[in-house]
Amino acid sequence: MAVTKWIVDPAHSEVQFKIKHLVISTITGSFNNFEGGATSDLNNFENAEIHFSLDVSSIDTNVEMRDAHLRSADFFDADQFPHITFQSNYFHKVKGDNYKLSGLLTLKGITKPIELDAEYGGAEKDGEGNVRIGFEVEGRLSRQEFGLNYMQLTDSGGLVIGEDVKLIANIQLVKQA
Repeated sequence: MAVTKWIVDPAHSEVQFKIKHLVISTITGSFNNFEGGATSDLNNFENAEIHFSLDVSSIDTNVEMRDAHLRSADFFDADQFPHITFQSNYFHKVKGDNYKLSGLLTLKGITKPIELDAEYGGAEKDGEGNVRIGFEVEGRLSRQEFGLNYMQLTDSGGLVIGEDVKLIANIQLVKQA
């Protein structure tokens, strides 16, 4: 069996999250520094091994004061837990270009299984002849399951920030020689 290795191209990829604020609107943030890759059978991505690591200190919500708070022990505790990691257990085609990606997510020292939806965007050669592929990955997680227990309430008794976090990653991978 021929094996192909792929490396994430961070210049052409993005990792974002969305969470409710005051239960009335959504805040979008991103992680600007990350790395990862995949190992697959040359012919397809069925059962590919996928790994990913995010640098927690690179969190960016376009508000520096909020970003500093998110890096603090109230949230991600970036000094003690500098990375969020993912290691796949399986990657299976569901139908057409749609896949299920399952694996272990480690956030703030807590490792739990997570299942994500992935949509294959296609393959193309770049200007230097490198083969590139794209995936859009989406999923949800409960922040409290990962120790993100900040529970400030509004005057009306609602949570300042929501419980569920939506994950969105647009990932471009480059085939390694």
